[in-house]
Amino acid sequence: MNIILLGPPGSGKGTQAEYICAEYSIPQLSTGDMLRSAVKSGTELGEKTKAIMAKGDLVPDDIILGLVKDRLGDSDCQNGCLFDGFPRTVPQAEGLRGIGIVIDAVVELKVPESTVVDRISGRRTHLPSGRIYHESFNPPKVEGRDDITGEELVQRPDDREDVIRERLNVYLSQTAPLIDFYRGSDCEYLELEGTGIASDIANQIHTFLKKVV
Repeated sequence: MNIILLGPPGSGKGTQAEYICAEYSIPQLSTGDMLRSAVKSGTELGEKTKAIMAKGDLVPDDIILGLVKDRLGDSDCQNGCLFDGFPRTVPQAEGLRGIGIVIDAVVELKVPESTVVDRISGRRTHLPSGRIYHESFNPPKVEGRDDITGEELVQRPDDREDVIRERLNVYLSQTAPLIDFYRGSDCEYLELEGTGIASDIANQIHTFLKKVV
């Protein structure tokens, strides 16, 4: 079963992806991971990828699709996969279809823009360990300090409100059109509010996916 999670940044896709991959024993496929692996592989496709990335250019869709197709041939994908951050655009989704990759289910997590901004802009990170806090939902014991080391917490550049709003604009212009694309396809589609308790949302997704398997 091949699954896509749709939703803006901060909608909880990462949390739900962990639930889904554990439940159905499928890997979470990240194009970033695949690109890094391709560069290390030394294959012809890997060398093309390496040369493009070395120039700082975007890797074309046809190469991304080739990497995805190769990755799906690995043994851990025999039960399918969950796509992470791909497809990002309708042309990429059409490309997946063109190389014979069937998407069985799409889950869309809907979260208001104001909630996304609050969720992400409130994050504070302890850089040495990667521990993440939140000013409202998971505050440190001492404001601005890591619970374990007492070292300073910082707001990562990607978590600033102006950057978040730009990411939202990119999502709305490039990725949100996938909603209509997949609603009009043969795959099963579920729309959920992403503002509830994570475990409750996971249960709803599980109930939906059981009908798809």
